[in-house]
Amino acid sequence: MASALNQDLSPSIASSGINLVDPAHYAQHGYPHEIWTWLRQNKPVYRWEQEGALDYWVISKHADIQTISTHPRQWLSGPRLTISHEAEQDMSAFPPTLIQLDPPKHGVFRKLVAHRFKPKALARLHHDIEAIGKEIVDKLIEEADTGECDFVKEVSAPLPIAVIGWILGLPKEDWPLLFDWTNKIIGATDPEFHVPGTNPQEAAQATMVELFTYFTKLVEEKKKKPDDGLVSLFTQLKVDGKPLELMDVMAWCLIIVIAGNETTRNGTSGGMLAFIENQDQLRKLQANPSLLPSAVEEVVRWSSPIIHFARTAAEDGEIRGQKIAKGEAVALFYPSANRDEDVFEDPFEFRIDRNPNRHLGFGIGEHFCMGVHLARLELTVAYKHLLPRIEEIELTGPVSRLQSSLVGGVKHLPIKYRIKPAA
Repeated sequence: MASALNQDLSPSIASSGINLVDPAHYAQHGYPHEIWTWLRQNKPVYRWEQEGALDYWVISKHADIQTISTHPRQWLSGPRLTISHEAEQDMSAFPPTLIQLDPPKHGVFRKLVAHRFKPKALARLHHDIEAIGKEIVDKLIEEADTGECDFVKEVSAPLPIAVIGWILGLPKEDWPLLFDWTNKIIGATDPEFHVPGTNPQEAAQATMVELFTYFTKLVEEKKKKPDDGLVSLFTQLKVDGKPLELMDVMAWCLIIVIAGNETTRNGTSGGMLAFIENQDQLRKLQANPSLLPSAVEEVVRWSSPIIHFARTAAEDGEIRGQKIAKGEAVALFYPSANRDEDVFEDPFEFRIDRNPNRHLGFGIGEHFCMGVHLARLELTVAYKHLLPRIEEIELTGPVSRLQSSLVGGVKHLPIKYRIKPAA
């Protein structure tokens, strides 16, 4: 507990018992911005001790996360993806995804697929993604222009699921599987997604086995009858003249499903919550639709869907004068960086016209989000078709958050709305 092991923190933090990698805290309280602010101002590189789990260095400043992220040979992604508040579990039975690969393999594998996520390649998808987004919004007012709903269920979850299912080449009837798999893997510690008779590690592993079994069958189908989807592409990729191993193909399927779904879903939900709580910004955007691109960037900064990733020191080094030994772990807290007072003017204000906006919501360095253009497109489409039509909107109940220290998820966002018909 922080109160027992980390007495050099402020009295309020030390007495709270909080651990910044404990998933339960994020479900109960949301992001601990007060603690991150204190750390940025007083102990920006801080060794957080854990009883019965791995000690780690808290990295809370924008500049330091940028430094670590742009030196991938010094700060490795491979040893661990995140820091656990419990004893580390052996996940070696599952293939590392792209975000867990280090140089030079990371660059080789990234180049295999990166071209499919560039703006020119995505341009041909604009019409279809626009149609998906408009259809989802139109469903809200099929029967009446006023109503209540869970925004996550009705809007922010269906859009990325449809887009990712379509891009991968999955049959439409199988798209709901993506929602179920990501909830059970990312939300393995969450009571709502708990699988009876298992612990979180067992539940996540069982779900990954289910996902791999499905995609193994789909891979064989795509070999016989290829299409323009990513799964077909994965079956055709080669490294050093040899086709990818099946487990490498499975790793690609896993990362596209998880990363393509969770971050966009939660960015969309977090952004809608921000607009509900800051309706002057909603009205500003309605009055000036040309602000939509900068509004999307502010939504990403504000919501910061990824809470933290880990890096491991490949050799002795230091950050901000603090020596960090080879093998020690650091936790990069992106929501903290995105409220850094040294980078952002009035960081705790939601401003859709913020410029410049040097947020790290998509990461930085060689692990900068490969799907950034697709994520921006999805957010743009969702807000383009919804926000101009909102006449009234408010929360009708508490926001339910995911029990995770990796993804800052909004599970349920109950709203009441009045929406006018599309022009």
